[in-house]
Amino acid sequence: MTFMHAAARLAVIVVCVGLATPAMSQSDDLQEAQQLLKQGQVDRAMERVDAYLKTKPKDARGRFLRGILLTEQNKPNEAIRVFTDLTRDYPELPEPYNNLAVLHASQGDYDKARSALEMAIRTHPSYATAHENLGDIYAKMASQAYDKALRLDKSNQAAQTKLNLIKDLFTTSRPPVVAVAKTDTTPKAAAPATKTIAHAPPPPSSAATPKPVVAAKPSPVAVAAKEPVKAAPVKTEPVKATAPEPVKTAPPANNADAVLKAVEGWAADWSNNDVEAYLARYAKDFKTPDGEPRKDWEKERRALVSKPRKIEVRIESAKVAFGDADRATVTFRQHYQSNTFKANARKTLVMIRSGDKWLIQQETVGG
Repeated sequence: MTFMHAAARLAVIVVCVGLATPAMSQSDDLQEAQQLLKQGQVDRAMERVDAYLKTKPKDARGRFLRGILLTEQNKPNEAIRVFTDLTRDYPELPEPYNNLAVLHASQGDYDKARSALEMAIRTHPSYATAHENLGDIYAKMASQAYDKALRLDKSNQAAQTKLNLIKDLFTTSRPPVVAVAKTDTTPKAAAPATKTIAHAPPPPSSAATPKPVVAAKPSPVAVAAKEPVKAAPVKTEPVKATAPEPVKTAPPANNADAVLKAVEGWAADWSNNDVEAYLARYAKDFKTPDGEPRKDWEKERRALVSKPRKIEVRIESAKVAFGDADRATVTFRQHYQSNTFKANARKTLVMIRSGDKWLIQQETVGG
């Protein structure tokens, strides 16, 4: 869905079906359609949904899934009509509003996207996905305003810095937020809370690493000298030595300290406007956002790090998880403040060991 990437990586709702009408063939159609969608067989899934809707044309679940499938088929206008009709028939459900916002944003209509998300939040104030998406919409609208300010006044350094920071939020690759929503066919039913599925590696075991056992050296024992005795030769069978299985050991605790020290150093270099030291924190195989050339990415970062007169970057609630002894994932909340801009966001850094250093191989926002 390439058109969805233009929507600032907003969340896509995936509907769960087959929960309200057990032992019914129509429910089987929706369950099968859901499985086909997960397998990427969108056209076959649409056939099952259409068959279901012939018998239950007003069913919210079937119509909602049909809107998802139209989105997958890159038919945004048809999907918009489906979700718009759902908001009229079931105004208490927040998920159709959210998907309308995604589709409007993908077409660059941020005002309509904002209105749809505000309606989603009004119907379900604890709907986390809609809150996050609304924040993304506000950031995109701010980006447009700063861009217009720069077109009117190219010497406006404050606007340029703010624009670079907002671009950093959306050009730094991040995994899309996937919310799993359960829609009910009963209009008065309360919409359930959504979940954000994180694909972060599991944290390392909290069990204490056992201390190595040091064998005591035996004291020398004096032996009285005797005349040598000729021993009869004894035939011995050769013993086949079995190779010991390699023992997997968890990365020592001081590795986590070294990783965190590298992340703190990265934040300090940024705070000190030390561009060269900051860029040296990234590995040679660093995965640039959207795969742009490294030199283009570095040019943008140089402006972002060097331009503000005062920068403070703080790391909060950092956690380290090791994939192996030479690879770690660090998640934390980043607090950024300059003389012109202030923001905070969740960040994830994939770190790799290079000699005695830990360098950044990938940087993502969110998660």
